[in-house]
Parts: sequence; structure tokens; C-alpha cells
Amino acid sequence: MSFKAQFPLLSNCTYLNTASSGILSTSILEWRKSHDEDFFHRGSDFRLEQRSFLQEVREHVARFFHSKAENTFLVQNMSYGFNTFLDGLAADHKFLLITSDYPSVNYPVESRGFHCAYALPDEHLEENILEQIKTFNPSILAISLVQYASGIQIDLNFIRTLKESYPDLLIVGDGTQFCGTGSFNFEESGLDVLISSGYKWMLSGYGNGFVLLKDQACRLLYQKRMSYSLPTEIFLKDRSMLSLCFEPGHLDTFNFGTLKQSILNFESIGMDVIQQKLHSIGELAKKALTDRGLLSNTVAARELHSTIFNISTHPELTQRLQEANIIVTPRGEGLRLCFHFYNTEEDLEKLLRVLDKN
Repeated sequence: MSFKAQFPLLSNCTYLNTASSGILSTSILEWRKSHDEDFFHRGSDFRLEQRSFLQEVREHVARFFHSKAENTFLVQNMSYGFNTFLDGLAADHKFLLITSDYPSVNYPVESRGFHCAYALPDEHLEENILEQIKTFNPSILAISLVQYASGIQIDLNFIRTLKESYPDLLIVGDGTQFCGTGSFNFEESGLDVLISSGYKWMLSGYGNGFVLLKDQACRLLYQKRMSYSLPTEIFLKDRSMLSLCFEPGHLDTFNFGTLKQSILNFESIGMDVIQQKLHSIGELAKKALTDRGLLSNTVAARELHSTIFNISTHPELTQRLQEANIIVTPRGEGLRLCFHFYNTEEDLEKLLRVLDKN
């Protein structure tokens, strides 16, 4: 299945950089043009139906990830959503974090003065988390479901089992490097909170993201505000207290409409199809890179991995990749490369030819 008609950029380069930014499809570009033309011609009348429009976006996100629509909130990005979540917590929570996790996960927790412990993201990640839970007894585990630099992915079966064993532990996931890579049922997962930006694997451009909450998490947030009356203005009717926290002010129909269109595109392809394609090319890439000794021992030893890889590099290799028009990004001590559903085995073979010249 070729996606070059929907993603013309793929005809101009070998794009292995979705972990930095997804790309826009032709159909989404056309929708965005139509959206702004409508604004251009109608002015303020353009926003008359924005309440129902944004509610449709929430419902599409909730359906796509199997969450409750009333516990689904639209945010500009993961960092904003996570900071808003943290500001709603009592100060006595203890956090278990992952060493060298995404700065937008660890820094906001640390800088607020929460008591923290850390688990190493090595080949024994799940065992490391369990050991820290037994010794540190955290009230919250906050983790990127896929580590942004190495591509190490947490075992979601482990998360589900962990929640069953520790029902009072609040489990918070950053899904920015995960959402859009396969089918996911939030309500049946062990996660209590899932927060994600949309501009990477969701392919929905910048300025949109979402927060999904379980009822247990909702009850913990902004408890001091519950005694205050909600606004009574007509334009704020039916707003919950948490929606006023996560969604203050106006929401941009351009950005969140793009998220909705992206979800519709994913559903038309089929998330099972996407998941299988990523599994297939991920296995091929991992074996090829491991055989060439380009992956860390930690990644090579793990059975479960995403389609994000970090390979050792040097200036000559970086230059050859640029000359071959292969788009990747430096991360950590190496080059990060990744494969989405629009990447092909030919893309992998082209990459390997360049690497084999080393």
C-alpha cells in the first residue's frame, strides 16, 4: 500500500523523522484551506457553531481511544495538559519517574518540589519500576509510554497488571510517541491518565493534544476548587470544573479540527492495519540494525520495542544521510530514526545501503 499520493513529501525524501514531527496529508491540507476560507468569508459567524464542533472533536477522540467523552479534554499540547494536571494535585504526592525521560515529563514534577524516585529505562525497565514501587511506595507513576530518545516502549500488559496489584497507584502516561501507532483502549488499560500532543504520530499538525482521565484521577484533581460556584454565564453553561481548568479560554477550531480529520484518516485506513505494518517494519529494522551492531545492548535485549531507534553515528555518516536525502534527527548520543505506517521496506533498504558504506 503506497501513501505517496496522500503524503507528497514522501516523493521528495526518505522521511524517518516522525518522532520529531509527523507530516500532513493532502486531504488534511484541503480541509485546513476550506476551514480558513470559511473564516475569511464569514467573520464572527464562523464561530457560531464552535461549541458543538469542539464537542464533536472530543467525542471523536473519546471514541478513537475508548475513553469517556466527559473525561476527555482538548489541550494545546502534552506539556500544557501535564502541567495543568500537576497543578491540580495535593503537594504530598510521591512520584516515580524514569531516568532521562522526556524533559516535559520529569522537569515539571521535579520543579514543583514533589518527592521523586527514579527507575532506569534499561532492558529490565518493568522490573526496575516494580522494585522502586516496593521500596519507595509512590502514589503516582509518570512515564512516557515510549522513551523519546531510545524508543524503549513500556509493556502495556505490565501496566495493566501493575494497576491490578496496586489499585491506589495513579499511573500517568505521556502518549506523544505512542498515540497513533496502533489500537488502544484507554478504559481497559491500566492507565489513569493519558496525555498526548497530536503533531507527531497522530499526524495532526501543531497546537493540538488531549487529556484522557479515569474517574479515579478526576476525583483527585483541584479538590480545593470544588467548594466554589461555577460561572453562570450563558457561554459557559454546561462546563465542568475540570473543563474550566484544562480548557480555559477559546479553543482553536483550526488546530482541533485537524486532529479530528486525522482521526478520521486513521479510521479509514484501520488501526489494526497500521499496527501490523509498524510491527512488521519495526521487526525488520531492529534485526537489521542489531546485526550491524548499531543499537545499544539495552534495546537489542528487549523483546518489545517501538519503531524508534537510536544508532551510533559520526560526522561522515550524518553527511551521507543528508546527501541521500534521508531525514533523521540527532538525539542523545546518536541519530534517532523512526518508521511510521507510510514508510516502506524500500525506505529501510535505502537507509541500510547508506549505513553499509560505513
